[in-house]
Amino acid sequence: MKIEIIKCLEDNFSYLLINEKNSDACVVDPGESKPVLKFIDDNKINLKYILNTHHHGDHIGGNNILKNKFNAKILASENDRERIPEIDIFLRDGQIWKDDIFEFKVISVPGHTMGHICFYFFNEKIVFTGDTLFSLGCGRVFEGSHKDMFNSLLKLKSLPPVTKIYFGHEYTLNNSIFCSKFDEYNSKLDRKIIDIKKKLNNGLPTVPTSIKDELDCNIFLRAKNLKEFSKLRDLKDNF
Repeated sequence: MKIEIIKCLEDNFSYLLINEKNSDACVVDPGESKPVLKFIDDNKINLKYILNTHHHGDHIGGNNILKNKFNAKILASENDRERIPEIDIFLRDGQIWKDDIFEFKVISVPGHTMGHICFYFFNEKIVFTGDTLFSLGCGRVFEGSHKDMFNSLLKLKSLPPVTKIYFGHEYTLNNSIFCSKFDEYNSKLDRKIIDIKKKLNNGLPTVPTSIKDELDCNIFLRAKNLKEFSKLRDLKDNF
């Protein structure tokens, strides 16, 4: 399975997952249709599925055009049935979904939104985390509670350390400033920041990161308990 990173809107990432044997593909969180359409047209891709992590407009903005043009099916949480239009396949926590080489486990991660899910492609050890887990950060708590988000991050922390994380936004540099302020003696974080700046200076995205890197460097995953996490999340909201 080949993964193409598609930049959308101001700082969003969408992802095309491509079966190189037959050019069938899924797209994760198409925030807008234009850049996705361009890549599909340029590379003669057959888009079959649209995977949405949650209902926010910057993650589903391209759904309708892509669905109508390619007759692609939309997959999203059953808890977003009233908030994401025209869902074809409703997903539930813990479900395994498969079509040809595309096979993932659904992980429910309430907090940012109550219907938020992640797509864990366990064969490839890849997870698409939307706005729940970023490199060196986590999503704002809009609909759930701090406890919801803390518990959701615990689920992601339990994935194999080698798991690659494909997140929803290029927030990494800003997140690194916050992490270094409150975790200033972390040498692994220092090395990661050097790598982040190098990538950005070369016009490269900071995605993917890995579970191991985030366990070592992401201050939200390093929080020892709910109280510590909640304090950090509140600080970041006003940072």
